[in-house]
Amino acid sequence: MFGEKLKNLRTAQKMSQKELAERIGIAKSVISFYESGERFPSYDVLIKISRIFNVTTDFLLDVERGRMIDISGLSDEDAAVVASVIEALKRNSTIKNS
Repeated sequence: MFGEKLKNLRTAQKMSQKELAERIGIAKSVISFYESGERFPSYDVLIKISRIFNVTTDFLLDVERGRMIDISGLSDEDAAVVASVIEALKRNSTIKNS
């Protein structure tokens, strides 16, 4: 549920509803409505929220089922190493579950 995800992201950052509302440019009460599930954000607000918390809009809307790892800032070589490790772990997991 969007409201639960928003609240979890906000509290994990030790951010108040008021602080988040100010960053987005909306009233604090609107954040409360979002978190309680009484209202849903517009596309523009949804994008602002995703940028503030560095998550995708798909994640916020629970569309995305896979997990994401932020590799921004890594060199192409380091990113390739991370990808190789992930693939090795997937293969190992598949073997264990067979």
